[in-house]
Amino acid sequence: MTHTIFIDGEAGTTGLEIRERLEARPDLELVLLGERRRDVDARREALNSADAVILCLPDDAAREAVAMVENPAVKVIDASTAYRVAPGWAYGFPEMDAAQRELIARSQFVSNPGCYPTGFIGLMRPLVKAGLVPASYPVAVNAVSGYSGGGKAMIAEFEAPGAATAYRAYGLSLKHKHVPEMTKHSGLGRDVLFAPAVGNYRQGMLVEVPLHLAALPETPSVERLHGALVEAYDAQRFVEVADLEETEAMTGVEPEGLNGTNRLRLHVFGDRHGEQARLVALLDNLGKGASGAAVQNLNIMLGLDEATGLI
Repeated sequence: MTHTIFIDGEAGTTGLEIRERLEARPDLELVLLGERRRDVDARREALNSADAVILCLPDDAAREAVAMVENPAVKVIDASTAYRVAPGWAYGFPEMDAAQRELIARSQFVSNPGCYPTGFIGLMRPLVKAGLVPASYPVAVNAVSGYSGGGKAMIAEFEAPGAATAYRAYGLSLKHKHVPEMTKHSGLGRDVLFAPAVGNYRQGMLVEVPLHLAALPETPSVERLHGALVEAYDAQRFVEVADLEETEAMTGVEPEGLNGTNRLRLHVFGDRHGEQARLVALLDNLGKGASGAAVQNLNIMLGLDEATGLI
């Protein structure tokens, strides 16, 4: 059986990545509008006739597109931030909970997670669920992404002749649009303090949570933190937890280490006194952080092997 897929916003960074992942698959047929991609009537027809649609649009445009969908049989994946904490939408992180895959599979509307939130939720949700980090704990998050995370404008800025920016902190107002989903889906009861940055490389991402273990109930050991992550992601194809022997031997984590994949790798580093820990997530912001996750969710919603077309 061939499924028809319409990517609304296929000319954007994420849309292009998704199209590249899907167009060679014999089980899918892409609905392409070409020069009519801005024609409202053509879009409306495609949004209601395809088996599934993937919205790669700014938030307001995504809301407008969703309002055009009148066919209850059409599966909708939205890659914007518009619906990531909205009622009636499944959050598209299959590995975050035992019931999440089934929720995604039976939902008409799925919100694709953000790149930073994928790393953060992957690290923090199991620890909150296990009671190792209280929901009331004031969590700080440091993260760096390749410049492709900023879309076409940032890509043009960093790739322009003579561009000299090596590293830039941003989100200095502490009102980053990813904070609501990071807080809600991690299980925390207070907003995280999120400190993002962009580096002068195209793609790849590190998300880090530093912890003073003595500030946590019962002063959990690095081994307990690590064990909670291992238990949460046991046998998951796309989320792996680096073993403690591996992390003890590491002298660094390269943000480009998983580029081109749909994988998320989690690390737990600790000091020799057992007083501090650094939780570090590694992923491709264009892979598990965007297009790869969208394809994984699409596969689940269509009843296919979720790894189809992914590495």
